[in-house]
Amino acid sequence: MSILEKASKHYKEQLKEGLHEIDVPEWDSKIYYRKAFNFATQGKVFQLSNDGLMVDALVETLVQRGLKKDGSNAFRPADRIRLMNEVDPNIIIRIVGEINQE
Repeated sequence: MSILEKASKHYKEQLKEGLHEIDVPEWDSKIYYRKAFNFATQGKVFQLSNDGLMVDALVETLVQRGLKKDGSNAFRPADRIRLMNEVDPNIIIRIVGEINQE
């Protein structure tokens, strides 16, 4: 088995781990996420961050990584505008901070 095959196997094993949970009492909800994520998923977040668009990067992280209990996306890309304009930014910062600690 090549190093790349071993690395890919390791990543796939990480994806099999269960979801992690963040309690969001302000929303009477829970947001779930996986520890593992790939560069394809994170690429847009990196680009936004590198461009100095930190708020956009935070919201993009929540959209990309925030999940429901069943593992489906909690937010759709179309939700970005509402998340940026109609949601308490401190809650988003807290959630994304917890996701990024992993």
